[in-house]
Amino acid sequence: MPYCSKCGSEVNQFAANCPDCGAPQSNVNQSSQNRSVQPDNGGFAWGLLGFCVPVAGLILYLIWNNERPRTAKAAGMGALISVIAGVLFYIVYFIVVMAIIGSSGAY
Repeated sequence: MPYCSKCGSEVNQFAANCPDCGAPQSNVNQSSQNRSVQPDNGGFAWGLLGFCVPVAGLILYLIWNNERPRTAKAAGMGALISVIAGVLFYIVYFIVVMAIIGSSGAY
């Protein structure tokens, strides 16, 4: 256990302040403060991944929604656009096929 530099009492290694005198401690676990923070800049690649694999885009959106909101939004928007494009494609395909079948008179 580390000791307070001001009063000398034992201090938890993760404590930011001494419990006895309240002095700030310099022995706070530095690894938690110096974690490499990944930039959250969104990114076209995550949106493209969400578009190509909508399930992956949805999962990434749900996982990163609080930690990396811009990247999560890009992946989620890619997945959403993919699903909407797929539905529109099938609607247009159905209309075209019905028009072809209707014009040929084959029932």
